[in-house]
Amino acid sequence: MRASETPYEKVTAKTFPKGPDALAPGHRACQGCGEVLALRLILKALGTDCIAVSATGCMEVCTAPFPQSSWRMPWIHVAFENAAAVASGVECAVQVLRRKNRGPDRRIPVIAVAGDGGTADIGIQALSGALERGHEDFIYVCLDNEAYMNTGIQRSSETPFGASTTTSPAGVKTKGQMTWKKDMPAIAAAHGVPYVATASPAFHLDLMSKVRRAAAIHGPAYLHVYSSCPTGWRLKPELAVTIGKLAVNTRIFPLYEVLDGRYVLNRRVDKPVPVGDYIKLQGRFRHLKDPDIAFIQARVDEEYERIVKLTDAFPVEVQAAG
Repeated sequence: MRASETPYEKVTAKTFPKGPDALAPGHRACQGCGEVLALRLILKALGTDCIAVSATGCMEVCTAPFPQSSWRMPWIHVAFENAAAVASGVECAVQVLRRKNRGPDRRIPVIAVAGDGGTADIGIQALSGALERGHEDFIYVCLDNEAYMNTGIQRSSETPFGASTTTSPAGVKTKGQMTWKKDMPAIAAAHGVPYVATASPAFHLDLMSKVRRAAAIHGPAYLHVYSSCPTGWRLKPELAVTIGKLAVNTRIFPLYEVLDGRYVLNRRVDKPVPVGDYIKLQGRFRHLKDPDIAFIQARVDEEYERIVKLTDAFPVEVQAAG
């Protein structure tokens, strides 16, 4: 069955999951952390009948200081670079136990969780292998906060152009990060996997529905989730949801799905908010001048139109994000 035809339970305001969170309160994430907000919603959508594999990073450090854990399901902490490799091994083990009648006779999603550094840089080899092998119940989630935040706000290949980090500092001859974000959703889709999606906790129903869809599909799924960082972005903690909505409404972070190679734009933004409204809320961009912002605006518009053209190339109904 094709990914677009696979039935799944969409999350709405009326069907929002009840009961205790799969991620328990009491974690040590920073106030206003968009990453832990995204993780909580992801696990809320999945429930506790799954297995999580978590790479070293902010979410591992703040949720599992020994001997405590916020994870209310089987959870494995692994090295920075191999979340996808370990998760694919766990998925294979679960499949073997099921075939031998030594485990539950039902699908058990295995979810790998890593940040942008652990995904787009140090972990991309393991991720590519896992996607290529076509694991049945494998979900990979990249929580993208656009730098190596846990180790001191160093740049990653997901750090946006113009952002100042400790290893791409703004100065007299530089404007901070001098390259554009690596397009990880496109890289994942190029593997021919059945499902790829972008999502944001600022659009929580859309995020949770995509998690449910990823779990229902037979084959690897990749979710790239926008995750604001008040510390590394120099962002007021209370603006986590605001900045997430601005990222979408400025077209900086479009919400879309790739179903069996077919692009579906979930929220078409025909009248975008100026990119400057997004940039000026974050201290990591405070060195940028109006010409720099105009340069970024042009690139954002170009990239958004590319997604629109990919969407329009397929006869798939455009859906609105919740």
